[in-house]
Formats: sequence, C-alpha cells, structure tokens
Amino acid sequence: MKKNKENLNEAVSALKGVGEETAQQLNDMGIWTAGDLLNYLPYRYDDYRMKDLAEAAHEERVTVEGKVHSEPALQFFGKNKSRLTVRLLAGPHSIKVTFFNQAYLKKKLSLNDIITVTGKWDRHRQIITAQTYRLGPQQSEEEFSPVYPLKGSMTSRTLKKLIKQAYDRYGALIEDPIPHELLSKYKLIGKQEALSGMHFPTGTDHMKQARRRFVYEEFFLFQLKMQALRKVEREQSKGIAISYNADDLTAFIKRLPFPLTNAQSRVLQEILGDMKSPHRMNRLLQGDVGSGKTVVAAISMLGAISDGYQGALMVPTEILAEQHAESLNELFQPVGVNVALLTSSVKGKRRSLLLEKLAEGEIDILIGTHALIQDEVNFKNLGLVITDEQHRFGVNQRRVLREKGESPDVLFMTATPIPRTLAITVFGEMDVSIIDEMPAGRKPIETYWAKENMLERILVFMEKELSKGRQVYVICPLIEESEKLDVQNAIDVHTQLEQYFYGRFHVGLMHGRLPGEEKERVMKAFSENQFHILVSTTVVEVGVNVPNASLMVIYDAERFGLSQLHQLRGRVGRGSDQSYCILLADPKNEVGKERMKIMTETNDGFVLSEKDLELRGPGDFFGRKQSGLPEFKVADMVHDYRALEIARDDAHQLVESSAFWSEKRFEPLKQILIDEGILSGSKLD
Repeated sequence: MKKNKENLNEAVSALKGVGEETAQQLNDMGIWTAGDLLNYLPYRYDDYRMKDLAEAAHEERVTVEGKVHSEPALQFFGKNKSRLTVRLLAGPHSIKVTFFNQAYLKKKLSLNDIITVTGKWDRHRQIITAQTYRLGPQQSEEEFSPVYPLKGSMTSRTLKKLIKQAYDRYGALIEDPIPHELLSKYKLIGKQEALSGMHFPTGTDHMKQARRRFVYEEFFLFQLKMQALRKVEREQSKGIAISYNADDLTAFIKRLPFPLTNAQSRVLQEILGDMKSPHRMNRLLQGDVGSGKTVVAAISMLGAISDGYQGALMVPTEILAEQHAESLNELFQPVGVNVALLTSSVKGKRRSLLLEKLAEGEIDILIGTHALIQDEVNFKNLGLVITDEQHRFGVNQRRVLREKGESPDVLFMTATPIPRTLAITVFGEMDVSIIDEMPAGRKPIETYWAKENMLERILVFMEKELSKGRQVYVICPLIEESEKLDVQNAIDVHTQLEQYFYGRFHVGLMHGRLPGEEKERVMKAFSENQFHILVSTTVVEVGVNVPNASLMVIYDAERFGLSQLHQLRGRVGRGSDQSYCILLADPKNEVGKERMKIMTETNDGFVLSEKDLELRGPGDFFGRKQSGLPEFKVADMVHDYRALEIARDDAHQLVESSAFWSEKRFEPLKQILIDEGILSGSKLD
C-alpha cells in the first residue's frame, strides 16, 4: 500500500512532456501530484450524439453525419475573415454547412467525403453554422467530450493528454475508499472504472455509471466526516445527565392555554431525550414563524430547572429579549420560576443585584442579548443554553456562552426554514429537529402580487387597515437612491408616505445604517403603536413581534429570495386579525415571475425553502461567503438529494458500528478522518 501511495503522490513533473512551465500551470489549478490529476474531474460534457434534424429545435447545438454534396465555396470579407459553405446530404435532409474563418478546409473537403459536423442549427434556413468537424463517421467514444475548468494558458487538449498518460501509468494503483458491501448494495462501479468513465466515457451509460458512483462517493465521504465529528464531539465532551421531573412537565403542559401540536410533542421528546443522556446535546431546532418553538424551549428549560439547573436564552436584539422575557414570565408565573432579563440597558445597582442573584442560583432563567457572555456574568449551575436565530451570532459568541457552565446542553433555534438537504449538509454534525406543523386556528396570511401601476390601490388598502387601528410594514431593498439599481429605497418611500398620510398617521424609518440604540428606539416606538407605518429595509426580517401589524408591503419583491420574502411576511399574522402581504413587483424574467406566483400559493416555509433552493442554488440560499457549504465536484445537493440522504444514513450506520473501529479493512477511511483532524492518530476508544 505504501508503494501505491508513493506512486500516486509522485509530482506531475514526473509525467512525460511536463516541464517547469506546465508543472506551474498545473500547480496553479491545484494539481500537484498524479493523484490530483486523476481526480481533476470534468464539470460538464459536450454532447456530440447524432441528432435527427426533424426533431432538432431552432438554434440548438447539433451533431450530424453526412456526405459532401457540393464543391466547397469560399468567400473572403473584412480583414482576414472568411466564410466557407458546403452542401451536405444527411439522411433525407440536404443542408448547408457554414464554416467561418476556416479557409484551410477548402483543400481538405472533397465531393462524396463522409464528414461529421457539430454546430448551431437554423431550422428556418436549413443551415448549420459549424464549430467542429471531422472526416469520416463518428466513433462511439466521441459521443461525449469532457470539459474541464482551465486556468492561464493551459489548454483542454494538453490537460486531456496528461490525464490519459497518468491513467495509463497509475490507474491500476487506485484504491477504492468505498467499502465493498456498499458498492455491491447499490451496484456501483469501482473507483478505477469510474475515473475511466468520467475522463474517457465510451458512451452514455458509461458516463452515467461513473457520475452515479462519484455522486455517492462525494456525499458518503463528506457525511462520514460529519458523522465521525458528531460521534467524537458527543462521546469526548463531558456532558450532564439532567434527570428532569416528568410529572412537573406534564402538569405544566396541561396548564397551557392551548394543546401542543404533534410536531411540538415529537420535538420535545427528542430534546428531553438528549438532556437525559450523559452526552452534551448539540441540536438545531427548526420551525416556521409561529410554529411554537418558544413553548418547546420553555418546557425544556423547565426540565433543567426541575433538576436544580439554570437555563439561558440568548437572542439577537434587546426588543426580542424583552418580548421573550415578558412571554416567559407570564408562562412561568404559576409555577414559581424566576425569569430575569439582562441587556445593555440594565445598569448600575440593578445590574449588580441581578448578577449576584444569578451567581447564587436565585435566578432560574436568564434571557438577554450578547450581554449574557460578558466576563462578569456567572451562573451557579448552568444546565441548558438556548440560542435563538443562531445564525445571527458568531461561532465564538455561541462557544463563550456554552462555556459559562460545565458542558451544558445546547439548543440552537431558527425560524429560517432550511431545506433538508442543506440542513444535513451544513449542520451535519448536529442533530436536527423540525416543527413542521402550525397550531390550529391560526389564520393564514393572504398574499397578493401587484404591479407597480397598482400603487394607488395599495395605498387605499393601507389606509383602510390603518383606519381599523392596525399597523403596516413597508419593506424596501435599498436605503438610499442608487444610480445602478432602479429600485425603491427606504428614504424616498418614507418621504412619499409621510406626505401621503400627513396629519393622519405617523411614519417611522428604520435601516441598517442607524446606530443600534436608534434602531431599538424606532422598533420600540412601532411596537407601542407610536408609529403606525414602519418603512424599513430587511433589518426587521428576524425577531420582531408586533401582533397589531396586519399588512406587509414589499417593494421590488423580485429582488428578494423566497426564504427572505417568507421571513418578512412572518412579521405580520401574529395577532387575531386577518393579515395580508402585498408583493409589489415587475419581474423581468420567468424565474422572478415564478417566485411571485409561488409566494401567493403557499404559506409553508419548508415548501418555499425547497423551491428557493431549486431556483437560486445552495450558494445563494445562505449567501455565498457565510454559507459554509462544501464544494462538491460532481454531486449536486439539490438534484441528487436522495443520494445525499442515503449516503448520510450509510455513514451514520458505519460510524456507529464496532466493526468500523476494530477492522483493518476500514483503515483507509479512518486515515481520511485523521488527515482531516477529526481523529487523532490513535483509534477512537
């Protein structure tokens, strides 16, 4: 095995024809060794399969084979430009083939030659504008041509020759990381054959089998790392086993003014099961806006308190912290649980007394912003940490809060519905719970798509809602006017609405450039109905609860993703009144129109998140920079989601089996985990 590794790790300069310059070009592409070269996979294939012209679409790229039926005619025009035309008999079709700037073909093409051409088909004029040609009929291995990402002056021809040379020389030494039983179970071809199918496909089936194999391999190896990391973190982190009082929780649930939904009950059992275990909980709780995550969090914290522990709830904004403190105080008052609020507004003696009580264990639950992680904040016996809208806090902020106790259980909550495929990819090392059911009796928000020319009617509808004593959000994509983007901006819209409703209703303005204290002041004024209309950018997307707001108007809605539109829409519909969302949009393309249509058809955040993923792709779902998404060369987590789920289950079963840790045949997989820093050099105990 050592010899194989040395050979595959040989520098690319060992290949024939690779000098210093070519080696540098390959290095710039991330190719350093023969193994790197073999694993440098094409990102697509040019399709050279024969096409029946009767079925070919106008301007489609086609490949046809036929007999030269006329003498090539050459014309010159402009400076060094030429056009060569020839008549071709392709089956029942007589077509004209045009070659631009390939004058040399005049001497190469003769009457009755059989040639194969590829180019753009003009079905109206019966012309193919050819990009490539070859003398003679097409060979089956030429049906698909791999296309590789290139850098600098590296050519496709050179790269393909080097890959072929590397495969001929080192191909027999390639080891297969996928266990034999999994290859057999899914009828997957071996790694060596799969590389041949990716680089040199002999036909459609060969290429498909190779791609199928690599999709599984990429997902399986990625999930193996995730599952191993999850196991290592769970078993090597000293947790606390919380022996909660089940009778206390049952009595508390019975006293609630509403029954728990089936989804809430299921998720609660998952969380309580983690808390009871000696391993530290590391769980993500997903639930749409209004699905009842807060109640589940409250019952979980009561479980910790019933065994003598304290709970902490960290949220992104002061106003949200205040709202949580108010609702939890109301819930816990009958059972004597002491809830306290800590934000930057709590100062002086009041703050000192609160911190003293916390350290002595007199406070059961502390709710607050990032103020919770300051050095002076000390818990007596912290058992459960809950972070709301976890993506709004940095990893370090979450870690510092977790370290306030002796390995407390950790629950992350988010109201951003994350598609299942992204959840098990991005949060693969965490357990994921989903509340996928809304409480009974909740009125769905009515959503309408309106064009810009309907603005006057929207203002009339807005006034109608305001005259009933309700409030309105108006969302804009930009703060100030932009020369590049013709979109409504918050400052202009605020001015227009102030003029329109002058003397009747007060209009507030909020955007990301306002200082934090000013944002809090504006939001507080809106929540207290001092402002009847709030014009804002997307800063209201997360964590604001104003039950009196019944209308959301979103300008230039086509500029937002579905998930973001859904998050914004979730700011209304929190009271007993019927609520509405109006999407003001004139989308220029079909994708934009499809997004508006989908928004009016469903209120289900998970359905929307899946559609968003399909329409925008995974990188744009979270935002490319902070997405934390892995780069897959072949696999596509949107289209290959079934393979992702299967690979995750397989990786989980393997990592949890004793055979994986004891049998020698799994050493190559364990070596991958060691190389990634997930395992130390010694076997996991």
